[in-house]
Amino acid sequence: MPGKYKIVVLRGDGVSREVIPEAVKALKAAQEVVTGLELDFVEFDCGFEYYKKTGEPWPPQAYEACKESDAILYGAVGLPGVEGLEHIVYVHRMLRQNLDLYANVRPVKLRENVPCPLVGKKPGDIDFVIVRENTEDLYAPMRGVLTRAEVAEVAIDVKIVTRKGAERIIKYAFDFCRRKGRGAPLDGKLRVTCVDKSTVLQSCALFREVYNEVAEGYPDIEKDYALIDAWTQWAIRRPEYYDVVVTTNLFGDIISDMTAPIQGGLGLAPSAEVGDEYGMFRPIHGSAPKYSGKYVANPIATILSAKMLIDWLADKHDDRSAGEAANRIEKAVDLTLKEGKVLPRDLGGSSKTNEVGDEIAKKIRIL
Repeated sequence: MPGKYKIVVLRGDGVSREVIPEAVKALKAAQEVVTGLELDFVEFDCGFEYYKKTGEPWPPQAYEACKESDAILYGAVGLPGVEGLEHIVYVHRMLRQNLDLYANVRPVKLRENVPCPLVGKKPGDIDFVIVRENTEDLYAPMRGVLTRAEVAEVAIDVKIVTRKGAERIIKYAFDFCRRKGRGAPLDGKLRVTCVDKSTVLQSCALFREVYNEVAEGYPDIEKDYALIDAWTQWAIRRPEYYDVVVTTNLFGDIISDMTAPIQGGLGLAPSAEVGDEYGMFRPIHGSAPKYSGKYVANPIATILSAKMLIDWLADKHDDRSAGEAANRIEKAVDLTLKEGKVLPRDLGGSSKTNEVGDEIAKKIRIL
């Protein structure tokens, strides 16, 4: 029923074990003050620490719990000096593939009182979304190594773009643009930019062909094109031109990390991995093991990922209570940043991870 949701929490490694609880704290604070919202949290250890103890990447019941959940909050995994990387990465890839999380949504938004390395850019100038295809391209398991005399001679990775995969991610981007409805900061126009390398790669030529076909069904949205190498410098020179950017898997992975600094860093960069039925939400930063245990990591990216989680549930179930919770979380983050009294180290403050989370949770309750 709308308003009642099961959320699976995968704790991850390193600083994930410090920032994930702050996102849960924010969701619980919203639940306390939003009438009709009921969240049931089911938590599992997941990652290298768990693998070191058990030889498995996560508990055997975790996958079924994810399949039965309404949404997943996922922490980054990875620690130095631990073997079994393929088993840990397998969890994330399996969830992407088995739950068909084909759309990776990564907002890029500069917020008030957050320093930007681009001269002259201010809040309101940078507010676009990268929509990345999440199941194909060079990350599809089509690869191999040719070995002669026990020496690796040739390594091959195959870039895969299917018409179905391209069509559904491009349609998602256009629908998202229409739903977002704000347009680009520069001129207010609804615009979807296709980023590819169609002049060289046949896979990208197909992606652009499908983009043109899908775009015909959205006459209210401006078509726009950029080759990947050109886009990387255009986005730095004039980020306010962009509204929604749609691209293939590897390109989307790279450019969303590239644009994180212009919104204040990885500590402010959330993401969603969603399909037609399931959704998984996580910050785009890693486990940052060198900061683990110090409680200096910025939890805001993870809290904003939780905001995306509850916002996605609001859209999926047409649930006003979930929508109110999402709005409260984002307003609380913005107010905390604006006041500047409780800030993490990467934003020039001295507050601990949990202190930032406490401040945001307090504001969620009183807004």
